[in-house]
Amino acid sequence: MKLIAPSILSADFARLGDEVMAVEAAGADWIHVDVMDGRYVPNITIGPLVVKAVRSVTSLPVDAHLMIMEPERYVAEFVQAGADLVAVHAEASVHLNRTIQLIKGLGARAGVALNPSTPLSVLDWVLDDLDLVVIMSVNPGFGGQQFIPNSLDKVRALKQRITERGLATQIQVDGGVNEKTIRDVSAAGTDVFVAGSAVFGSSNYKTTIATLRKLANEA
Repeated sequence: MKLIAPSILSADFARLGDEVMAVEAAGADWIHVDVMDGRYVPNITIGPLVVKAVRSVTSLPVDAHLMIMEPERYVAEFVQAGADLVAVHAEASVHLNRTIQLIKGLGARAGVALNPSTPLSVLDWVLDDLDLVVIMSVNPGFGGQQFIPNSLDKVRALKQRITERGLATQIQVDGGVNEKTIRDVSAAGTDVFVAGSAVFGSSNYKTTIATLRKLANEA
């Protein structure tokens, strides 16, 4: 099943609750929340309070992507705020296995995100424990960037590893996903598509989400 996860990074924060409810009504599957600390990535966005606010207005799964240093220090706060899934960056957590077990121990689904230049080999000893792997198809920190084409090769290789191990781990692609790229991204083996500006920058959320889903399922 192909899932569309609009990223609120591109939403109108002056009316965030309305925006979240609008994309839910338009057919979104997950709500993706990009958390940035100004250290791990060159931008500062939001924290647990915003996740709590999002949780209060939607019944959809809330997917918190922590682009922050030492994410293990804040995992509990995001789960308590209502995150159903927490993804941390392999590059930002020294004890990655411990962080994954912390997330799962708190009752949330666990994900690991990889930057464009990070090899899949960092997942060798944790893949069996993951619910989700996030392949960054742009360098994290800002919305609206151009898709990095060789991300497709990475997704294909990851999909092969997951299949060979007989796992149910989902693959999410984050960055530059839009109507021009989603078919190829889907064909490579992606399950969950983060779409920020592609959705929130459109004039009709329902039409855009339906189009993205149709293109993803055609691949």
